[in-house]
This record gives sequence, C-alpha cells and structure tokens, in this order.
Amino acid sequence: MRSTMLMAALAAILWGANFNLSQLVVHEMHPLLAGAGRFVLAALVMWAVAAAWRHKVPLARHWRAYFLLGLVGVGGFNLLFFMGMASTSAVNGALIMASNPLVTALLAALFLGEKPGRVQLAAMPVALAGVGVVVLGGGAGLHLALGDAAMIGANLAWALYNVLARRLMPAESGIANTAGIMTMGALVMALGGLAVGGPSQMPSSPALAALAFMAVGGSAVAYLLWNAGISRLGAARTSVFLNLVPVSTMTIAALGGQPPSVLQLAGGVLVLAAISAPLWWPKLRPATA
Repeated sequence: MRSTMLMAALAAILWGANFNLSQLVVHEMHPLLAGAGRFVLAALVMWAVAAAWRHKVPLARHWRAYFLLGLVGVGGFNLLFFMGMASTSAVNGALIMASNPLVTALLAALFLGEKPGRVQLAAMPVALAGVGVVVLGGGAGLHLALGDAAMIGANLAWALYNVLARRLMPAESGIANTAGIMTMGALVMALGGLAVGGPSQMPSSPALAALAFMAVGGSAVAYLLWNAGISRLGAARTSVFLNLVPVSTMTIAALGGQPPSVLQLAGGVLVLAAISAPLWWPKLRPATA
C-alpha cells in the first residue's frame, strides 16, 4: 500500500516538474517542435514497454479513435501547453491546470449527460475564482496574459480529451492504448513541425535534457506509475495525489529562486480546496447515470 501511494505521488511530482522544465524548452524551440520531440520519444518508450510486457498495439484496428484522441489530447493540448509556458510562469500554468477535474466534470455533464454532485457544483465557481485570482492578479488594471489564455485553452483541450476518451477509448490494455494515442499524437505534432521547419540553431544541452526528461519521466513513466496507483488504490483515492502537481511546481520554482506570490498562493488555496471537496464528501456524489 505504501509503495503504491509513493508511485502515485511520484507521478504527480513528475507532472508538476513538466511545468518548470517546459520553460527551458520553449525559449529555444517552437511549441510544435517541442511537442513533436517530446511525444515522438514518449511514443518510442511506450512501444518498447508494450513489447517488453507483450501488449499488442492494434494501431490498424483502432487508428480512427487513436487519431482523434491523439489530435486533441496530445496535439491540441501540447501545442497550447507549450505556447502558454512560453509566456506565463510555471506556477500559473500548474494552478490553471489544477482545475481540470472540475472542468472535465462540467464538459461531461454537457456532452455525456453525467450529472455532477452538489459538492462539485458548489466547488466549480470556487475553482474558477481561484484561477481568476491567479491569472488576473486582482485589483485594478486587470488583464489576461496571452500565456495564461493559452493555458486555459490547454485545460479545455485536456478536459475534452477526458470526455472523448470515455466514449472512444478502445477496449485494450492501458499500455496498448497509451502507445497508440501517443503514436498518432506524435504524428500530428511531427506534421505540424514539418510545416514550421527545423530550429534555426541546435537547442542547448539543458533544453534537450529537459525535453527528454519530459518525454520519458513526465510522460511515459508518470503514466505507468499513475495507472499502477489506480489499479491498486482506485481512481478516487489516487486522484487525491493530483493536488501534488501544483505543489511540486511551486516547490521547484521556489528552489530555483522564484517563490510564488501572495496572489498565486491565495488562488492556489482556492483551487486545491475546490478540487479536493468532492473527495471528502463522497456521499454527495451523484449516482451513476
């Protein structure tokens, strides 16, 4: 049990580190090239894992589902993610994405007819208020930074992916599906990268190392650890560890000499309280539709 909890926590920490590492990458690479590089490598890792564990990847049979899920969840999300991280802070990006469980619940209610519980309904405006505090800064002269707007778009793209996955995900193993989705997503990003053209100069070693870590640790390994947590602890108990994503991002930023501002901390408290609320009152969750 303890080792499983550590795996779920490590997955969340790796995802949190992605926000910090991405800023090393986007200063030297176009968002499409960064996304392509990340997921081409991640897809290769997942195919190696699938081969090692003898999971067949039925790419030809399910290519339509994999393509759509890869287009939205890999291509759309990562393009907006890297665009956002080019001009906003790692902490802002992590806090905006922290509200994703509630955004997913809202889209699931709109498109799938899944009724959110009373606690979820009450938590949604609290989470939005927290995100508003983070991205608008409070006080006079409010404005929405371009990077924060792109991260809000990335948040919506990932929520849409979650909703589509409930309808389109093939009945295959998690490893096979992940390899298939990452492969099609990498193809989409690579085609976009070809349209952009190669970088004007070779990225530095720190940028390449950060991209490689995001691909292997922050994508393939984190997903495998998270799946292990879900299989042993259940989805609800494992999802608590998502709260560690913005916390780890804030901690890494602080260690790097960029401590969070008072407004970021205040917005973070609101967002984390909102996304945690449904976990503490499970009796108020809706019955399965």
